[in-house]
Amino acid sequence: MFEWTAGGYDTAMRDQIRDWLAEDIGSGDITTETTIPRGSQSKAVIHMKESGIIAGLPIARLVFEVVDPSLNFHAMAEDGERVEKGKIIAIVEGSTHSLLTGERLALNLMQRLSGIATKTAKFVEALAGLPVRLVDTRKTTPGHRMLEKYAVRVGGGSNHRFGLYDAVMIKDNHIKGAGGIRAAVEGARRQIPHTMKIEVETESLEQVQEALDCGADIIMLDNMPNERMTEAVAHIKATSPHVIVEASGGVTLDTVHGMAACGVDVISVGGLTYSFQALDISLDLNEKKGGERR
Repeated sequence: MFEWTAGGYDTAMRDQIRDWLAEDIGSGDITTETTIPRGSQSKAVIHMKESGIIAGLPIARLVFEVVDPSLNFHAMAEDGERVEKGKIIAIVEGSTHSLLTGERLALNLMQRLSGIATKTAKFVEALAGLPVRLVDTRKTTPGHRMLEKYAVRVGGGSNHRFGLYDAVMIKDNHIKGAGGIRAAVEGARRQIPHTMKIEVETESLEQVQEALDCGADIIMLDNMPNERMTEAVAHIKATSPHVIVEASGGVTLDTVHGMAACGVDVISVGGLTYSFQALDISLDLNEKKGGERR
């Protein structure tokens, strides 16, 4: 499930972790340095304080490894696993100083990623049995996009585009700036490679037809009532069955099933990565061995 080591992303992730640690540690972990004997060794138990889908164990392992390569990290669960309150998900052993220095960053990342995975899983469950794909958006925390999109996949969802560079997505402001849907689509088509798709955001049946006339590959139905969305999907599938239909805008757990029932292929939910409740995860030292007092 954990895919960052491919393509050298592991190195980039380590660099980010060093930056995050520097933000937290500054000139030194003054509390640990002044209260814990030098050379003290401990075993830390990481456990769930509420139930949910765990995500981020590999990144937690990497945090402790960057802090101190001599620490031993033993995962007791796997990303994507539904874990209950009280479950021990990892044990970390080694220098007490190192454990406490890396604790907060490791927990912060796991708590946030697990919250995203848990929320995503709830949406996936709400769509059970329907032939529709749940995807995220670019509404992610700056600097955390790869992590947060990974958490969506852990929760059973899929990823939309990763940035402004990997797909053409013509939204309302692009349409206004270009002077219309046709001008925007034709301008993009002239300059992009033939392997890249063009998506157009539409808000009315008239815009849907204009996007079809221009040869859009994907049509987003934005904030459409279900009755109008059903009509739009039926028209698109009857005239251009190869076109992918995406629904977006104000999607909640209460509304997502009804939107899917309109026949769309994809539903994008920005709230997966910008509006979620982090899971409560804790680290406790349950064994400590003495060291030299400073």
